[in-house]
This record gives sequence, structure tokens and C-alpha cells, in this order.
Amino acid sequence: MDPIRNPYAPGAGTPPPELAGRDELREAARIALERTRIGRPSKSLLMVGLRGVGKTVLLDRIREDAEALGMYALRVEAPENRSLPSILAPQLRTTLLKLSRRDAAKQLALRALRALAGFAGALKLKYQDIEVALDFEPEPGLADNGDLETDLQALLETVGAATRAEGTCIALFVDELQYVQTDELAALITALHRTAQRQLPVIMFGAGLPQVRGSMGKAKSYAERLFEFPEIGALSPDDARRAISKPAEDEGVTIDDDAVDAIIAQTHCYPYFLQEWGKHVWDVAESSPVDADDVAVASRLATATLDESFFLVRFDRLTPSEKRYMRAMAQLGAGPHRSGDIAGELNRKVNSLAPMRGQLINKGMIWSPSHGDTAFTVPMFDEFMLRIMPGDDWRSSP
Repeated sequence: MDPIRNPYAPGAGTPPPELAGRDELREAARIALERTRIGRPSKSLLMVGLRGVGKTVLLDRIREDAEALGMYALRVEAPENRSLPSILAPQLRTTLLKLSRRDAAKQLALRALRALAGFAGALKLKYQDIEVALDFEPEPGLADNGDLETDLQALLETVGAATRAEGTCIALFVDELQYVQTDELAALITALHRTAQRQLPVIMFGAGLPQVRGSMGKAKSYAERLFEFPEIGALSPDDARRAISKPAEDEGVTIDDDAVDAIIAQTHCYPYFLQEWGKHVWDVAESSPVDADDVAVASRLATATLDESFFLVRFDRLTPSEKRYMRAMAQLGAGPHRSGDIAGELNRKVNSLAPMRGQLINKGMIWSPSHGDTAFTVPMFDEFMLRIMPGDDWRSSP
């Protein structure tokens, strides 16, 4: 079939042709946005889930929904080597400049820009990666104490006041939240708590790996009262079927039931994998209808593609010892696994492996569903580890 017309879209945060199974959460986000706009209490939403479940796609779709409602949306991604102030400041500047061109909000927006100048200037010594054009003179005493928790609170209060004057809402969209440092998370939670207390139209939507829930609670004990933590996981079989079948049908192509069942079985209904299989099935099939034989060929190609990109890019970040730890996990299956069982596979004591386990959590490779348990953050990574480190030679590696 024509590869140019291939509707499937595997990629990092690439929107799928059919966003199946997420309507309920999008509606919950819309309600939260509208309540925030009119000053009614509403919790921020932090979506948690494994890699490849579509958190980034959903975050971006909610952002588009917010913008369609006439709201201001700030979208940032938290990398491992950047501070939260450095990624927030430029986005806030852009939004405040837009607000300053609105008559109703002009004066308050200009004050917020002065607050931003004070904020960036005062924190530059501690967070040297802050790079933002300071178009306005700081207002002495406004968000310029040099303490992130105090200053971010003051800054978001001034931003919220300007947004309220315009009769709209400002929504922060933060992806990869697991990489935000604990003290920076604490400052962000405190600032959002204060804007909620003052009924200012500020709300946050975030996305991150499952450990984000624990990180938020560690940063501030009252975080669970400020946020909802919807879990984003694999699709239901019906939604997975729709995600595969409808894009093809829209192009006049039929995928027969046995073929769809085979794709669902291979992908375990994970959204990213559905897109990868859909792409390869389309490219392999010569004509409609697509059958199970096409899926069998495409499965080998999809698995090879995942091994060379999606999985390998994560595997290459690991040290030799970390690879052995992950291989020991894979030996036990998909998980989660008890720390003692993993240590047993490595013939090591649990305590001696604790630092390595912590490093892997920090790298976003594993997480702890409950005390003493360890699980992969990447679906089907156990199968990849068995393929890339076959046999038992890994047990004797240094």
C-alpha cells in the first residue's frame, strides 16, 4: 500500500491519528479549566504512567483544548540538566507580554513582568541556567528575595492577578516531571497552593513516570490534596482495536479481525506500540484487507525497530552494572519484583544494591510501586533485555 498515505504515527509525543480511550480525562481537564477560570476550586492534574502510554500526547491535546477555550497555556518539558526556574521564566515572559497588550490586564501584566525581572535577577546566582530577556526594571521587594519558594509564590500571584483581570485562565503544562528536583517541586506546589487559596485562575497539568506521586508527597505532604493523579496506562482491547482500525478505515483500508487481534496480543494495547505495529503492517501489506500473515511479517520488523531505537536509546544510558541489574529483573519476568529476588539473581545482598537501584530510579528506568518492589518504567523492556543479553554470560560479567 502507498507508504505516503500511511496514517500511523509512532514517535516521541507524535499525535496518533485516533486518540482512543482518553475522552473522559480530556473532559475532566476541560471542567477543571473552566472552574479555574471562574475562580471555583479545582485540583491540578498530574498524569502518571509508564513510557509509551501517551502521556505527552494527552498533555498536548489538553493544552490545545485550553487554547481553543481562549486560555493561556505554557508548555515546558523538564530535562534532567535544567532547573525549573530556567524553563518557566521564558514561557512566563511570552505569556505576560501577550497579556500586557490587553487593555483589561495591561497594568497588572506589566507589574508581573517587573516581578519576573526581579525573580530572574535574584535567582540567577543559584540557578545560572536562567536565560530570559529582562525588558522591565524589577519592582523592589517583589519576587526578588532570592528564595525560590517565596519568589515563585509571589510571581505566580502577580501572574494570576493579571490573568483574572483578563477574565481567563493560565495553565502550566509540565512534561517529564520526574526530573524536577525536590526543592523545586516544593516551590511549585507552594505557589499553586497559594494561588488556589486566593482563587486566582492558575492551574497546572503535568505528566511523568509513576514515581512522581511519591516525589510530590515528599516535596510537600499536602500535595495529594492539591492534585489529582490519573493513571495513564494501556488501552482497553476495544479502544486498542479502534486505534488500529479507524485510521485504516479512514484511508479505505480494512484490517481483518484476526489481524487486529494479533496486533493487540503483540502490543499489549500500549499506545506507542500500537502505532509502531500499525505503521509496519501498513508498509508490509500489499493490498486491503490486511490479514494475520501481514501482521506476522510486520511484527518482526516492528520488534527490530523498537530494539534499535525506543529500547536501545535507554539501554545505552546504563552502566555495565546497571545493565546486569536490569537483566536480573528481566530474568524474573515483567514484574514488579521484590528487591530480595533481584539481589538473589545477582548473588548479592539487598543493601549493597540500594545505591544502584536509586541511580536507576533517578534515570527513569525503574520505579517502586510499593516498598521493596521494583518495576520497569518501559513496557516490554524485560523482553528486550532477554534479546539483547541472551543466555547466562551476563551473570559472570564484571
